[in-house]
Amino acid sequence: MQVTSTVRNTHSVQGMTSATTTTSLHATRAVDLTKVYGSGETMVLALDHVTASFPAGAFSAIMGPSGSGKSTLMHCLAGLDNVTSGDVWIPDVEITRLKDKALTQLRRDRVGFVFQQFNLLPTLTAEENIRLPLDIAGRKPDADWFDTVVDTIGLRDRLGHRPTELSGGQQQRVACARALLSRPAVVFADEPTGNLDSQSGAQVLSFLRDSVRDLGQTVVMVTHDPVAAGYADRVVFLADGKIVDEMADPTAEKVLDRMKRLDLPAGV
Repeated sequence: MQVTSTVRNTHSVQGMTSATTTTSLHATRAVDLTKVYGSGETMVLALDHVTASFPAGAFSAIMGPSGSGKSTLMHCLAGLDNVTSGDVWIPDVEITRLKDKALTQLRRDRVGFVFQQFNLLPTLTAEENIRLPLDIAGRKPDADWFDTVVDTIGLRDRLGHRPTELSGGQQQRVACARALLSRPAVVFADEPTGNLDSQSGAQVLSFLRDSVRDLGQTVVMVTHDPVAAGYADRVVFLADGKIVDEMADPTAEKVLDRMKRLDLPAGV
Protein backbone atom coordinates (compact mmCIF):
# COMPACT_ATOMS: atom_id res chain seq x y z
CA MET A 1 0.00 0.00 0.00
CA GLN A 2 1.44 3.35 -1.02
CA VAL A 3 1.80 6.16 1.47
CA THR A 4 1.31 9.69 0.18
CA SER A 5 4.59 11.58 0.07
CA THR A 6 4.92 14.28 2.69
CA VAL A 7 7.12 17.16 3.72
CA ARG A 8 9.15 16.24 6.80
CA ASN A 9 10.68 18.54 9.35
CA THR A 10 11.62 18.67 13.00
CA HIS A 11 10.07 20.97 15.59
CA SER A 12 8.83 21.01 19.16
CA VAL A 13 5.21 20.17 19.87
CA GLN A 14 3.73 22.06 22.80
CA GLY A 15 4.16 20.00 25.95
CA MET A 16 6.09 17.31 24.11
CA THR A 17 9.68 16.47 23.33
CA SER A 18 10.98 17.27 19.87
CA ALA A 19 9.78 14.77 17.31
CA THR A 20 10.01 14.25 13.60
CA THR A 21 6.74 15.45 12.12
CA THR A 22 5.04 15.29 8.79
CA THR A 23 2.58 17.54 7.02
CA SER A 24 -0.07 15.44 5.31
CA LEU A 25 -3.77 14.85 4.85
CA HIS A 26 -3.64 11.75 7.02
CA ALA A 27 -5.08 11.62 10.53
CA THR A 28 -2.85 8.67 11.37
CA ARG A 29 -0.45 6.46 9.48
CA ALA A 30 2.01 3.64 10.02
CA VAL A 31 5.20 2.91 8.09
CA ASP A 32 6.85 -0.53 8.14
CA LEU A 33 5.14 -1.31 11.43
CA THR A 34 6.07 -4.56 13.15
CA LYS A 35 4.75 -5.87 16.46
CA VAL A 36 6.10 -9.01 18.09
CA TYR A 37 4.82 -10.60 21.29
CA GLY A 38 6.94 -13.03 23.27
CA SER A 39 10.19 -14.61 22.12
CA GLY A 40 11.63 -17.92 21.04
CA GLU A 41 9.10 -20.69 20.58
CA THR A 42 6.31 -18.54 22.04
CA MET A 43 6.96 -15.58 19.71
CA VAL A 44 3.92 -14.24 17.87
CA LEU A 45 4.32 -11.89 14.90
CA ALA A 46 1.15 -9.83 15.27
CA LEU A 47 2.02 -7.19 12.65
CA ASP A 48 4.41 -7.91 9.80
CA HIS A 49 5.87 -4.70 8.28
CA VAL A 50 2.51 -2.97 7.86
CA THR A 51 2.37 0.34 5.98
CA ALA A 52 -1.01 2.05 5.93
CA SER A 53 -2.52 5.51 6.07
CA PHE A 54 -5.94 6.68 7.21
CA PRO A 55 -7.12 9.97 5.68
CA ALA A 56 -8.43 12.88 7.71
CA GLY A 57 -12.15 13.51 7.47
CA ALA A 58 -12.97 9.91 6.57
CA PHE A 59 -14.56 6.87 8.20
CA SER A 60 -12.19 3.91 7.86
CA ALA A 61 -12.75 0.34 9.02
CA ILE A 62 -10.15 -2.33 9.76
CA MET A 63 -11.31 -5.92 9.29
CA GLY A 64 -9.83 -9.38 9.46
CA PRO A 65 -10.36 -12.80 11.03
CA SER A 66 -9.53 -13.46 14.66
CA GLY A 67 -5.77 -13.23 15.13
CA SER A 68 -5.24 -11.16 11.98
CA GLY A 69 -3.73 -8.25 13.91
CA LYS A 70 -6.54 -5.73 13.44
CA SER A 71 -6.86 -4.79 17.12
CA THR A 72 -3.08 -4.74 17.52
CA LEU A 73 -2.84 -2.33 14.58
CA MET A 74 -5.41 -0.01 16.14
CA HIS A 75 -3.70 -0.13 19.54
CA CYS A 76 -0.34 0.74 17.95
CA LEU A 77 -1.86 3.54 15.86
CA ALA A 78 -3.49 4.96 18.98
CA GLY A 79 -0.36 4.80 21.09
CA LEU A 80 -1.90 2.25 23.44
CA ASP A 81 0.74 -0.37 22.66
CA ASN A 82 4.46 -0.06 21.96
CA VAL A 83 5.73 -1.06 18.53
CA THR A 84 8.62 -3.43 17.94
CA SER A 85 9.81 -1.45 14.92
CA GLY A 86 8.44 1.07 12.45
CA ASP A 87 6.86 4.49 12.81
CA VAL A 88 3.40 5.86 13.65
CA TRP A 89 2.13 9.42 13.19
CA ILE A 90 -0.96 11.14 14.71
CA PRO A 91 -1.46 13.16 12.50
CA ASP A 92 1.79 15.13 12.27
CA VAL A 93 3.61 13.86 15.37
CA GLU A 94 5.76 10.74 15.20
CA ILE A 95 4.43 9.13 18.37
CA THR A 96 6.90 6.25 18.37
CA ARG A 97 9.56 8.78 19.44
CA LEU A 98 7.58 10.31 22.30
CA LYS A 99 8.29 9.67 25.94
CA ASP A 100 5.50 8.38 28.17
CA LYS A 101 4.38 11.79 29.50
CA ALA A 102 4.22 13.36 26.06
CA LEU A 103 2.41 10.33 24.64
CA THR A 104 -0.17 10.48 27.43
CA GLN A 105 -0.76 14.15 26.68
CA LEU A 106 -1.14 13.47 22.97
CA ARG A 107 -3.70 10.73 23.59
CA ARG A 108 -5.62 13.04 25.92
CA ASP A 109 -5.65 16.03 23.59
CA ARG A 110 -5.65 14.59 20.08
CA VAL A 111 -7.17 11.12 20.27
CA GLY A 112 -10.69 9.94 21.11
CA PHE A 113 -11.58 6.39 22.08
CA VAL A 114 -14.78 4.36 21.84
CA PHE A 115 -14.60 0.79 23.12
CA GLN A 116 -16.96 -2.18 23.18
CA GLN A 117 -17.47 -1.52 26.88
CA PHE A 118 -19.04 1.90 27.39
CA ASN A 119 -16.73 2.84 30.29
CA LEU A 120 -19.14 5.38 31.77
CA LEU A 121 -18.97 6.28 35.45
CA PRO A 122 -22.26 5.13 37.03
CA THR A 123 -22.43 7.99 39.55
CA LEU A 124 -22.20 10.70 36.88
CA THR A 125 -24.92 11.93 34.55
CA ALA A 126 -24.63 11.61 30.80
CA GLU A 127 -23.51 15.24 30.55
CA GLU A 128 -20.92 14.79 33.28
CA ASN A 129 -19.57 11.66 31.58
CA ILE A 130 -19.26 13.53 28.28
CA ARG A 131 -17.36 16.37 29.93
CA LEU A 132 -15.20 14.16 32.18
CA PRO A 133 -11.95 13.99 30.14
CA LEU A 134 -11.87 17.75 29.71
CA ASP A 135 -12.72 18.26 33.38
CA ILE A 136 -9.79 16.04 34.36
CA ALA A 137 -7.53 18.04 32.04
CA GLY A 138 -8.76 21.29 33.59
CA ARG A 139 -10.25 22.50 30.31
CA LYS A 140 -13.67 23.88 29.55
CA PRO A 141 -15.44 22.59 26.44
CA ASP A 142 -16.42 25.04 23.75
CA ALA A 143 -20.12 25.67 24.43
CA ASP A 144 -21.14 25.75 20.76
CA TRP A 145 -19.23 22.57 19.99
CA PHE A 146 -20.75 20.82 23.01
CA ASP A 147 -24.22 21.74 21.74
CA THR A 148 -23.37 20.53 18.25
CA VAL A 149 -22.14 17.17 19.53
CA VAL A 150 -25.10 16.71 21.87
CA ASP A 151 -27.58 17.55 19.12
CA THR A 152 -25.83 15.13 16.76
CA ILE A 153 -26.17 12.22 19.18
CA GLY A 154 -29.82 13.16 19.77
CA LEU A 155 -29.76 12.79 23.55
CA ARG A 156 -30.29 16.34 24.81
CA ASP A 157 -33.32 15.24 26.82
CA ARG A 158 -31.22 12.51 28.51
CA LEU A 159 -28.24 14.56 29.64
CA GLY A 160 -29.37 14.53 33.26
CA HIS A 161 -29.77 10.75 33.38
CA ARG A 162 -27.21 8.33 34.80
CA PRO A 163 -25.99 5.34 32.77
CA THR A 164 -28.35 2.89 34.49
CA GLU A 165 -31.23 5.01 33.21
CA LEU A 166 -30.03 4.78 29.60
CA SER A 167 -30.24 1.98 27.07
CA GLY A 168 -27.08 0.34 25.79
CA GLY A 169 -27.27 2.28 22.56
CA GLN A 170 -27.75 5.55 24.41
CA GLN A 171 -24.77 4.78 26.65
CA GLN A 172 -22.57 4.10 23.64
CA ARG A 173 -23.68 7.36 22.02
CA VAL A 174 -22.69 9.15 25.23
CA ALA A 175 -19.29 7.45 24.96
CA CYS A 176 -19.03 8.63 21.34
CA ALA A 177 -19.88 12.19 22.34
CA ARG A 178 -17.22 12.03 25.07
CA ALA A 179 -14.68 10.97 22.45
CA LEU A 180 -15.61 13.87 20.17
CA LEU A 181 -15.79 16.68 22.70
CA SER A 182 -12.07 17.50 22.64
CA ARG A 183 -12.15 17.71 18.82
CA PRO A 184 -9.48 15.02 18.45
CA ALA A 185 -7.45 14.46 15.32
CA VAL A 186 -8.84 10.92 15.19
CA VAL A 187 -11.36 8.76 17.03
CA PHE A 188 -10.49 5.08 17.35
CA ALA A 189 -13.49 2.79 17.79
CA ASP A 190 -12.82 -0.82 18.83
CA GLU A 191 -15.86 -3.02 18.11
CA PRO A 192 -18.20 -0.17 19.16
CA THR A 193 -21.36 -2.19 18.44
CA GLY A 194 -20.16 -5.46 19.99
CA ASN A 195 -22.47 -5.19 23.02
CA LEU A 196 -25.47 -3.74 21.20
CA ASP A 197 -28.53 -5.11 19.47
CA SER A 198 -28.88 -4.43 15.75
CA GLN A 199 -31.08 -1.34 16.13
CA SER A 200 -28.87 0.28 18.77
CA GLY A 201 -25.79 -0.65 16.76
CA ALA A 202 -27.23 1.05 13.68
CA GLN A 203 -27.83 4.22 15.71
CA VAL A 204 -24.22 4.30 16.93
CA LEU A 205 -22.81 3.61 13.47
CA SER A 206 -25.02 6.29 11.96
CA PHE A 207 -23.73 8.73 14.56
CA LEU A 208 -20.10 7.87 13.79
CA ARG A 209 -20.77 8.27 10.07
CA ASP A 210 -22.58 11.59 10.64
CA SER A 211 -19.72 12.84 12.81
CA VAL A 212 -17.46 12.38 9.79
CA ARG A 213 -19.79 13.79 7.15
CA ASP A 214 -21.32 16.64 9.14
CA LEU A 215 -18.69 17.49 11.77
CA GLY A 216 -15.50 16.76 9.85
CA GLN A 217 -14.33 14.10 12.31
CA THR A 218 -11.97 11.23 11.46
CA VAL A 219 -12.93 7.73 12.63
CA VAL A 220 -10.90 4.52 12.44
CA MET A 221 -12.97 1.51 13.52
CA VAL A 222 -12.02 -2.10 14.15
CA THR A 223 -14.90 -4.47 13.56
CA HIS A 224 -15.65 -8.07 12.65
CA ASP A 225 -19.14 -7.17 11.39
CA PRO A 226 -19.61 -6.63 7.62
CA VAL A 227 -22.76 -4.61 8.32
CA ALA A 228 -20.76 -2.20 10.52
CA ALA A 229 -18.02 -1.97 7.89
CA GLY A 230 -20.67 -1.03 5.34
CA TYR A 231 -21.08 2.33 7.11
CA ALA A 232 -17.43 3.23 6.44
CA ASP A 233 -15.94 5.07 3.48
CA ARG A 234 -13.15 2.53 3.17
CA VAL A 235 -12.21 -0.88 4.58
CA VAL A 236 -8.68 -2.19 5.10
CA PHE A 237 -8.39 -5.99 5.31
CA LEU A 238 -5.75 -7.77 7.39
CA ALA A 239 -4.71 -11.41 7.43
CA ASP A 240 -1.76 -12.94 9.30
CA GLY A 241 -0.50 -9.53 10.38
CA LYS A 242 -0.40 -8.09 6.86
CA ILE A 243 -2.68 -5.81 4.84
CA VAL A 244 -4.01 -7.91 1.99
CA ASP A 245 -6.60 -5.62 0.42
CA GLU A 246 -8.68 -2.49 0.78
CA MET A 247 -12.12 -1.50 -0.47
CA ALA A 248 -13.64 1.91 -1.18
CA ASP A 249 -17.39 2.54 -0.81
CA PRO A 250 -18.03 -0.82 0.87
CA THR A 251 -21.34 -2.55 1.31
CA ALA A 252 -22.09 -5.32 3.78
CA GLU A 253 -22.42 -7.79 0.91
CA LYS A 254 -19.12 -6.87 -0.74
CA VAL A 255 -17.29 -6.92 2.59
CA LEU A 256 -18.69 -10.32 3.52
CA ASP A 257 -17.69 -11.73 0.13
CA ARG A 258 -14.14 -10.39 0.50
CA MET A 259 -13.85 -11.75 4.04
CA LYS A 260 -14.64 -15.22 2.72
CA ARG A 261 -11.68 -14.96 0.30
CA LEU A 262 -9.00 -13.32 2.43
CA ASP A 263 -6.61 -16.16 1.69
CA LEU A 264 -6.73 -15.16 -1.99
CA PRO A 265 -4.92 -12.18 -3.58
CA ALA A 266 -6.84 -8.96 -4.16
CA GLY A 267 -8.97 -9.05 -7.30
CA VAL A 268 -9.37 -12.83 -7.29
